[in-house]
Amino acid sequence: MDNAAYVTLTRLAGLKREMQVIAHNIANAATTGYRREGMVFSEFVVGGQGQDTSMSMALGNTRQTFQTQGELVQTNGNFDLAIQGEGFFQLETPQGPRLTRAGMFTPNEAGELVNMDGHFLLDAGGAPIFVPPDARTIAMSDDGTFSADGQPFAQVGLVRPVDPNAMTRGAGTVFEVDGDVEPVLDARVRQGFLEGSNVDPMPEMARMIEVQRAYEQGQRLLEREDERIKNVIQTLGR
Repeated sequence: MDNAAYVTLTRLAGLKREMQVIAHNIANAATTGYRREGMVFSEFVVGGQGQDTSMSMALGNTRQTFQTQGELVQTNGNFDLAIQGEGFFQLETPQGPRLTRAGMFTPNEAGELVNMDGHFLLDAGGAPIFVPPDARTIAMSDDGTFSADGQPFAQVGLVRPVDPNAMTRGAGTVFEVDGDVEPVLDARVRQGFLEGSNVDPMPEMARMIEVQRAYEQGQRLLEREDERIKNVIQTLGR
């Protein structure tokens, strides 16, 4: 295989992965707390056989997560929570602590707040939050402090990774942090709201069309290159 084919194939592989990322974004445009992803392309340059020659290939192997604020949607649910500002809710899962912006919680049979997957919501001290079963009214202040009938009983812990690059996407809307986290003190927690996805479907659709056209152009280039090589072989074989 010649250099032109190598370069084109690496480009097509990256475009295919970018198409998968865009499709995933569009599919989660209505998912609570979802964070949009993008593909980061890097250039890989290798030296050629001749003097002062080189070959450049575009590699798309890294995904970038955009942490822009999503729209807050009012639900009036006592345990629907949205973060206004930086930070994440901290969850206790069988795989260890995880972070999320998806704030749809509900008390389980034991009275502990859990998300839709049954993972515990942690307080500022890193312990599960227990809701008093006999509470008539549940309220929350902007700093994330829960009150039952006017009596505080827990404060939601908002955290962020000390090293933002140490955070990797897990399943759904959760993130794993390979390192330490620190408390976030300057964000607000809104009770009765949920943060929507930060995906804007229209730009994603436009980008999908661009990627599709770029992929088709690469395919046509490969076809022309294949035809050129065949013609050269036929000419030499005469």
